[in-house]
Amino acid sequence: MPTLDRTDNVFTLDLGDGENRFHPDWLAAVDAALDDVEKADGPRALVTTATGKFYSNGLDLDWLFAHADQHQHYVVSVHELLARMLSLPVITVAALQGHTFAAGAMFSLAHDVRVMRADRGYWCLPEADINIPFTPGISALIQSRLAPRTAHEAMLTARRYGGADAAAAGIVDRAVDEHAVRSTAFETAQALADKAGDTLGTIKARMYAPALATLRDTTAPLG
Repeated sequence: MPTLDRTDNVFTLDLGDGENRFHPDWLAAVDAALDDVEKADGPRALVTTATGKFYSNGLDLDWLFAHADQHQHYVVSVHELLARMLSLPVITVAALQGHTFAAGAMFSLAHDVRVMRADRGYWCLPEADINIPFTPGISALIQSRLAPRTAHEAMLTARRYGGADAAAAGIVDRAVDEHAVRSTAFETAQALADKAGDTLGTIKARMYAPALATLRDTTAPLG
């Protein structure tokens, strides 16, 4: 399960040591951690990362198929997490130490900055291969954070991007050695920690207003 620690002005949210799929309990734990970050005073920033082979493999499809009657509530909760991260009033940095797939990749896009391991691990939106269409909210998120050509390729071809290719495509900001992923993310977050506050939150809310509105529109198709 996710755990939150703080060093100096940087909170580090470790998403876990498994596939870190979006089980409802996992979503609740991440949301609680964001509560702690948001209500803290003074300069602060957030790094998210994980321990092991995966950053996140996305939706917990096993749980979802076993609880089909809760599909709408589940998708709404995922959308809300993505919207919250996108508009969080602190600088957020995703340290992608492992595979980052599907909703995990979307979660990474909701961060302000992404640092990825250069030598191993893939960033991928596999929906075209697994026959799960993007919801309007998720389409809006992806297209608000990626250049049109990159969004087109990533969404339609389900390409698996390694670190160097992800950096070249603008999906991540930096691709670094395995041992430098977390430290690079920490240093980036620390340097921007004094930006935290209502003004930053307002800037994000206005910058991404269309995507946020679509993510939070519960009348839109959710599957």
